[in-house]
Formats: sequence, C-alpha cells, structure tokens
Amino acid sequence: MSFQESTRPSDDDEVFYMQCRAAYLAVFRSSLSNISSKQQLCRVLQQAGRNPSHATLNKYWTSRTSKLNFDDFCEILKCERKTEEAELMRAFRKLDVNSDGYITHSVLEKALTSSGEKMTAEEVNAVCSLADINKDGKLDYAEFCRRLVSTAEQCQTAALDKLEADAKLKRQNFGSQLYSPPKSSVASASSVSPAQHAESDSTVKKDSQSSSRPPSARSRRSSLSNSVTVASSSSKAGKVQEPSGLQDWHHCFMKGCFFVDDNGSISSLQYHLHLPQKTSIYLTIQPLSLSHRPGKPPAWMNVDTAVFVMTAGETKEDSALVCFTESKDKEKYVWKGELNAGTYRLLPFTSGCRLKKQDKTNFSDKSVKLVYKTDTGEMDLTSELREVLSEIFEMIDLDGNGLLSLDEYNLFELRTSGEKCDQDAWAVCKENFDMRKNQLTRQGFMELNLMEATEKDGDPADLWVTLESMGYNHMLELVEACPFQIDVHCEGTQPSMQPLCLDSGTKLLNQALQKSITSRFGAKALRGHDNVFIYTYRGDHRISSLIVNKANQKVTVHVNNEQSRNCCSSRGMAMFAIEVPARTKMVCQHVLPINEKQEWVYNCVETSLPST
Repeated sequence: MSFQESTRPSDDDEVFYMQCRAAYLAVFRSSLSNISSKQQLCRVLQQAGRNPSHATLNKYWTSRTSKLNFDDFCEILKCERKTEEAELMRAFRKLDVNSDGYITHSVLEKALTSSGEKMTAEEVNAVCSLADINKDGKLDYAEFCRRLVSTAEQCQTAALDKLEADAKLKRQNFGSQLYSPPKSSVASASSVSPAQHAESDSTVKKDSQSSSRPPSARSRRSSLSNSVTVASSSSKAGKVQEPSGLQDWHHCFMKGCFFVDDNGSISSLQYHLHLPQKTSIYLTIQPLSLSHRPGKPPAWMNVDTAVFVMTAGETKEDSALVCFTESKDKEKYVWKGELNAGTYRLLPFTSGCRLKKQDKTNFSDKSVKLVYKTDTGEMDLTSELREVLSEIFEMIDLDGNGLLSLDEYNLFELRTSGEKCDQDAWAVCKENFDMRKNQLTRQGFMELNLMEATEKDGDPADLWVTLESMGYNHMLELVEACPFQIDVHCEGTQPSMQPLCLDSGTKLLNQALQKSITSRFGAKALRGHDNVFIYTYRGDHRISSLIVNKANQKVTVHVNNEQSRNCCSSRGMAMFAIEVPARTKMVCQHVLPINEKQEWVYNCVETSLPST
C-alpha cells in the first residue's frame, strides 16, 4: 500500500482493521497471541463474519503451517470475502427442481454428501432441522440463507460490541478518532520517569471525562516523530564504482529465489561463501530476468534485494554481521571492500514492500489451460505451461550449468511437496527421463512433469499446487516469487559458494537485519518510556525502523505514516499497531520509494498506547 502526503487512510481501512482486531480479541487475550491450530483459525474467521470451508482452511493452514499471527489473519481476511445471501440463493436454486422455494431432504442430502465438500448424514440432518420451519420434510432455503448470513453478521457484531464494551480494549481501537496520534510532525513532550508515567495514565482517564484539552494534545506525551527526506535516485552521487579490470577478477555466482509463504512471510536459500585468503571483494545481488517470454519486463525486476554477510559461527551467538549491500546501480545492490580469509554466511533479504502475498480470489474463475490431449489421444503439456516450467528450471538451476543435480531438484521438491527425492528414486528418474552426468536436463524436467499429469489423467490439480508453491497465479504470472542472482568477484583468490537448505537461518537473518539498524544510527526513546527505543536506519534506497523494548512488560506502539509522501511500507497500511513483548527487539517496518526517480519523504509518528 502507498501513502501520499495529503491523504488519510480511508474510513474503510480503519473499519476493516478494527473488525480484524475485534474478531481476534474475541478468541485471544492479546493480538500478540498466535493462531496455533486450524480450529482456532476457523473460530477467529467465524468471529469476523466468515463461513470458512474446509478448502479455505486448508489453503491457509497447510502441513507446513505451525502458527499464524495477527498480521497473517488480517491478510487472510482481505482475501476471504463474506458469503453473500444472493450467492447462496443462486446455489440452492439449482437444486430447486420445482422452482417453489423448497428442496426436499433427499435431494439436499444427495447433493451435500456426494459432491464438493462432502458432509455426513448427521451434518445434513442438522442443516435440515435448522431450516425445516414447518417440519414437513422440506427445506425453506431462503429462510436458511437468511439465518446463515444473519448468524455470521451476529458473530461479527458481538465481537465489535465486546471490543467497544471493554474500556481498556477501546483505548486500542487503532485509528479511532479519540486515540489517533498527533497531527503535528514534531512531538512536544519530554520523557517522564516510570512513576510520572503511572500518574499520567490516571490523569488521562480523568481528562477523558472532564478536561478541555484535546485528546491529541494529551497523546503527544508518548509520541515520537521521525522525518527523512530522500533525494531521487537520478540525483544521487556516491554510487559504488565498479572496480577497474573487474573482468580479470576471480568470479563465482549462485542463483536463488525469494518466495512468499502461505503466512505472508518471505523465505529463500542462504549460502556459504569461502575465501581461501584475504582479498578485495565486489559483491552484488539483483533480481534475475527469466528470458523465455517476450514483452514487457517482468514485474519482479523492481523488487528490492540485499545480501547480509555474517561470519559463519557454529551458533547464532558466534555469528557477527560483517557488511551488507547498501549502494545501488540500476537493479544491482552492491558492496565493495576487503574480507579476510575464511567462511562467511550470505543471507539474501527483501523488505516485502514490493513482493507480497497476492489475492488469488481474483483468478479463481480464470485459469490458463495446462494440459491437453493430442490428435492421437495422448496427454501433453500446453506451450504456456512449458514456458513456465522452463522458467522454474532456470530458477532452481542454482549454478547455471543447464542441468539439475539431485540437491537442486530436491530444493524444488521441498518447496512444492515438502518431501525429498532419495538416491533410489533418483535412479528411477535416470531410467525414465533425459539425464546427463547424473543430472536432469531441461527436457527431462518436462518429461517428469508430463508423466505426473498423465498419471492424473489430465487433472491439473497437482500441477497447480506445484505452480502456486513456486509463486505463480492461475494466469501463469510470477507474482509471489522473485528470482535473484548473487555474484562475488575477488581480486586475489578464487571464491566458492555453496547453497544451504531452504528456510535455514531465519533467526540469523533477523539478527543481521537488527544489527544493521542499531549499529549505524542512534536510538530515540519513545516519549513517556525510559526503556522503549526507536532505531531508524536511513539508507539511500530503504528506510527501516526497529523497536527495542527493554522494559519488563509488553508495549503497544501505534505507527502513523500518513504524512509520508511517495512511499510504500512493508506493513501494507498507512497506520497500524505493534505489540512488542517485554525485553524484545522487533522490526517495525521497511519503507521504499514508490517512484525512485522522484524525491520521497518518510514521516512517521510512533505513539505509545495504554496497555491492557
């Protein structure tokens, strides 16, 4: 989401966020709590007025899901619209053979137990008893639809009423008029001691009833403003110059890919870099263009990338941040310097500002054909699918040699199925598909996918699971992944790179990211809190903020970006709130320019909200 200088978040955005929070707090004590089961996901969706099907729940709670947080829930709710009464009526009318507004129990039972998400006889009887108003063995489906939609609305209304009734929770209605952050871009109050802060809390309660001071004036006591103006990329000097004679330096590279996971987080491979001796180094990362489809440049080429370099300690505590790519040259992000001999860990990173979870509901009724039968009756892959499979082949061919080793292929298998191919299964592949030097060729990769489609008699369901796992939508557009390439040039020694397993080192990347923010710029204490600090990293191409809570209790911080201009946030909203647990660091947001050729202004106000 982008936010401009003169616009406020729409009323719809604020209402939506309040509905999300109301539904969440109807099930959990805090929005910091995680959804830990499919049943909990179902309950909280129902509290938001949704009627999730088994298919819907399975879409968001897969075999790889262990937990979802409040932000994940908000993203899910954006994608899952409410069931409309008219939509339900259309479905029931198809079963109403007499067009008299009624369906017999036998017709309904046959429909509900034999197709779609099959129900048990007991479940069908429960539906019939609810909607059989006259007890005559017929279902008044108009009444049933009305009750179903009414029940969903009542769940949502009850959650909102609970939020409204609780005075403490009401003070966390983020974005409400009473507790909006101050409109001034400069906070006027100074820090107070813990004792004074406790007194301030009681004063706010009294003021809310009798004081003539506006609420925004009172909230300034716990607000902090950060304002940064960044020049356009075209006016920036100081780019890292490519070393002269770079073509004569030793070189190695590895490909990889950022994937948006089911819960909205982003994962990628990480790498070991080995340097035999101390050397000057020129390190770059950039999105990788896949050249098979002509036309406009791929959308992912504007995704921001970075590489964090850490010492390769045996534990997280043994690892330390060495450097990271900050400068930019077109799509390349660059670091130039000198590294000692040894083994390092390369951690790819993207902010999530431009690579995000997409709403797949827009493509539910539009899908590209994947397989077809030839004139001889044999199954074959369409040309559109072959183009995409060729792209996927390039994405997982990490060393770029035009072949897939077992390790490379297993990265694909782990991503799409969660399982690995062992040596015996690989030997079977060698007997059936085109291989060279015990590695799968591009043609062999096509043959393997064709075999799977043939075994399913042309049913594309498994193919779609594969394609969606690799980031494609049903129009075969790559929208939830960004291929990239890391290049390492060394002046005096031959470097080597080795990929590590997928999803390894998430905590290590977070540690590196936090260190890159705290080591470069000083902290500002959140007004009214002696032990809560805001760090802001101000780069030429990205701004990142970090909240450090050194207190022994959690703190809730409201973040307001509405005065920013030409900016997009990784949070996807101009206003949001974060609960930071006691003695914890948490990345608040990343911000990038929408248009890099124009000046952009980051203006953020962080406000402490009363704790529950």
